[in-house]
Amino acid sequence: MNSDSAAERVDTTKPHPARRYDYWLGGKDNFPADRESADAVAEAFPTVRMAAVENRNFLRRVTAYLAAEAGIRQFLDIGTGLPTAGNVHEIAQDIAPESRIVYVDNDPIVLVHARDLLNSSPEGKTAYLDADLLEPERILTHPDLLATLDLTKPVALMLVAVMHFITDDKHPYELVRTLCDALPSGSYLVMSHATNDHLEDEDVARTREANQRSGVPFQLRSTAEFSKFFSGLTMVAPGVTSVTAWRPDVWRPHPRAEAVSMLGAVARIP
Repeated sequence: MNSDSAAERVDTTKPHPARRYDYWLGGKDNFPADRESADAVAEAFPTVRMAAVENRNFLRRVTAYLAAEAGIRQFLDIGTGLPTAGNVHEIAQDIAPESRIVYVDNDPIVLVHARDLLNSSPEGKTAYLDADLLEPERILTHPDLLATLDLTKPVALMLVAVMHFITDDKHPYELVRTLCDALPSGSYLVMSHATNDHLEDEDVARTREANQRSGVPFQLRSTAEFSKFFSGLTMVAPGVTSVTAWRPDVWRPHPRAEAVSMLGAVARIP
């Protein structure tokens, strides 16, 4: 599918998580409906922009760890969002130019900008799939994925700030398990997720109401609920923690965990 046909499918009247996230990060590829939805969430959770930035910093640190210390050379990034500074392939290929990355998203506007995700190093390779996390088998059997990744060798599965859009009725734990089961031993699961651990009941209710008004499904999860995604896997230190506390940069200040309300973790698939 080319970018012209993708552009025709962009519905600017309804907010989308990728474009809303772009707005919080200070991007320009969003529309009034996205900004209205994002502002409604910000009213209930005023530090949401900080959370978006800190989540992006988590992604950067995790990718660097996997490429430099864990020796991972293949990445499957589902829920990619709009390209921004420090995409997974840029970080990984800066460390290991032969790294191969498959990006997946279901927003046609991300497909419009996918060329920015495909500027791979000559030694490596990148691909973009216009696909939905709710159809894991389609992702795993997609010809472009199979032409880019070798699923007999370790892969880092990146589900960064995406599973909170998968409510319990969509069977989130089964989705993650299906994806992990398709990957060989030595692969990794990377996740970050909005949490209600630090929020008062009133704040949780306001956040839920804001997302319901916006038409974007959303579900906060506790540390215990988030930890269930990693059942049977081997946690990488420091385990489940705030994204700000996962191997933080020692040279920069870190916001309080309650100001970010995002959990993050990395685990090895045995």
